[in-house]
Amino acid sequence: MHPTTHPAIHVAPGAGDVMAMVNEVWSTFVDAAPLFPTSPIEADRSRSAQVRVTGAWSGMVTLEVSEVAARAVTRHMLAMSEITPEDVTDAIGELVNMIGGNVKSLMPEPSILSLPMVAAGHIAVPSEATEVTRLDLLWHDEPLILRIHSLENDTRSTP
Repeated sequence: MHPTTHPAIHVAPGAGDVMAMVNEVWSTFVDAAPLFPTSPIEADRSRSAQVRVTGAWSGMVTLEVSEVAARAVTRHMLAMSEITPEDVTDAIGELVNMIGGNVKSLMPEPSILSLPMVAAGHIAVPSEATEVTRLDLLWHDEPLILRIHSLENDTRSTP
């Protein structure tokens, strides 16, 4: 089968749908303690992670957390008190991967999800990206920022 090129669709997942999905992922894989929406914050972006969705809708999901939050998330996900920096990278990558997969399921098909990318510090967002959804959240008083970007000029191929 030959790859098909799809024009970008400029729709966004609703913030309410995204919040419900993030709460479900969070309570299932991280912690039963709730996430609280808060006013826009500037988080300590010690760790950032992203996945891309490419296809009928093309976009990018990013998660920005402080080092304190990243380590706490990792301890909760792995149920371990002693963790390594590699564990933190893996946990934050897996978390954004699960959230990105759920965002993908909200959007038009066909599409594919990239492997997660995790960075120390702020992860770069392409200049053609348009932020369409942003959730500013607090978890145990630690800020987390989840952003969804539409990639308007992304007409990559899908299988």
